[in-house]
Amino acid sequence: MRPLICLAALAIASCQSPDAQIPDAQSIDKAPYLAYATQDMVAVGHPEAARAGLDILQRGGSALDAAIAMQMVLTLVEPQSSGIGGGGFLLHFAADQRKLESYDGREKAPAAASSDMFLGLDGQPRPYGEVMPGGLSVGVPGVLRMLELAHREHGRLSWGELFAPAIALAEDGFTISPQLARKIAGDPVLAEQPTTRAYFFGPDGAPLPAGTRLKNPPLARTLRAVAERGADAFYEGAIAADIVAAIAVARPNRGRMTIEDLDGYAAEKRPVPCLDYRAARICGMGPPSSGGVAVLQILGMLQRFDLASLKPDSIDAAHLIAEASRLAFADRERYVGDPDFAPVPVERLLAPEYLASRAGEINPARAMGEAKPGRPADAALLGDAVPVSGLPEPPSTSHMVAIDREGNAVSFTTTIEGAFGSHVMVDGFLLNNELTDFAFAPASRGRPAANRVEAGKRPRSSMAPVMVFDRATGELTAALGSPGGANIIGYVVQALVGLIDWERDPYSAIAAPHILNRNGPTILEAGRGLEPLASQLEAKGHKVRMQELDSGVNVIVLSDGQLIGASDPRREGIALGH
Repeated sequence: MRPLICLAALAIASCQSPDAQIPDAQSIDKAPYLAYATQDMVAVGHPEAARAGLDILQRGGSALDAAIAMQMVLTLVEPQSSGIGGGGFLLHFAADQRKLESYDGREKAPAAASSDMFLGLDGQPRPYGEVMPGGLSVGVPGVLRMLELAHREHGRLSWGELFAPAIALAEDGFTISPQLARKIAGDPVLAEQPTTRAYFFGPDGAPLPAGTRLKNPPLARTLRAVAERGADAFYEGAIAADIVAAIAVARPNRGRMTIEDLDGYAAEKRPVPCLDYRAARICGMGPPSSGGVAVLQILGMLQRFDLASLKPDSIDAAHLIAEASRLAFADRERYVGDPDFAPVPVERLLAPEYLASRAGEINPARAMGEAKPGRPADAALLGDAVPVSGLPEPPSTSHMVAIDREGNAVSFTTTIEGAFGSHVMVDGFLLNNELTDFAFAPASRGRPAANRVEAGKRPRSSMAPVMVFDRATGELTAALGSPGGANIIGYVVQALVGLIDWERDPYSAIAAPHILNRNGPTILEAGRGLEPLASQLEAKGHKVRMQELDSGVNVIVLSDGQLIGASDPRREGIALGH
């Protein structure tokens, strides 16, 4: 019987050897993005983080241990995307128990948050760029509490050991990569904030270029405190006081967070939504992330079509994926928010009969235009729900995957929301701007918006860490995810379709040109030769937009005792294993 996810011969031939030299950030554009291993593996968005994760695995650490070490390093070397000042969602698979669990470390609104906090004097929503910088957009960070909870259950090495690689790098310095240098140079807000100007710019006021050696002693002190005292060192005491003080005076928007908000934060374990697709069982993250449900809905609708018979770059395949995405995004806008504040009908949204009905709305010959939300049987639980309005998340964030030699696996998406988050830096790390993921307008058509700001609420997310299992055997066959804001959903769907329907090797599946739809124009990745496809889609009634797309998919596939890892060539990641 062939493997659930087939690997082309090219994939094996292209894999780098486990003892191959690890490329540095400056040569990453020339490095292979595939790795081959038989024992354990990591795939993550920066080589320094990959080194740290692999070192933890070599020393007998678990997949969860490796993920913690990688997150701490990313806080330093990829500050534009994630860090201890943000949040995330994590899937963990315990191989010996065949048990999959999900951890919610999403940021929360402070107790003083109000539904009108992003409205101007005229009562209208303020522009995103106006409310993003400063303290008002900062949510209570959740990633450290989440990782501490997961470590208590699945860690193998001591908590403190996992911080050593990041502390050493922060003290000794790391090399600014081309990607980070471009982000610094392209972000004028960084130069307007005293703390970020002092860190990311030289004495002459010029942005630090690629190749600069940068040290971060304040972050080393912060990480050492958390290593020694646990997450309490962050949520209580001096660090918590520094966070609150920085938010209270941050310009141009002062924030509302208090010591009590930090002290009261708790990570949660959530139900894991799953769906059978072809010979696979796909599992993802449930609410307050919309990512898992949307990915599964799209696949559930596509299951009614024979994608394997279509060419990956064909008009028919692109049209079907775009149309299924429209329908899923329509449901996402209407029904998905924080389940602690309003029930989300996940089971009904993923019910086979409901998805068959939604798939029946797809006309293979013609685009439907803007899709309307469906009516799953228990939608009345939300009342006469209104669309969850708000701006799409900016394409920041990071994703990592780790599998240890016992077969335990982690798929972990982590973020501070926009690039450099709120641009408020404290004790060596950046604070998120996650509250801008809420609906800025508290009501729509006279009814409260499901994703409106409320005290203690988690904003809706699009993060979509995923694990794939063989339906027949229950064996784990792949773990993956991506950064990219609301585009994450489309990136993950395309990777899964590439792996399962078109039997592509992992690298080919994630490097393929992107075709997305968020219930608006169909978005094609610019610079990838898709102009003929654009004309064909327009002939079917699509409004088409060409734009650069900054995905960062990381994936590990398991097949016949082998691990094949791949990292998206659009970013600086790498997969490494033994």
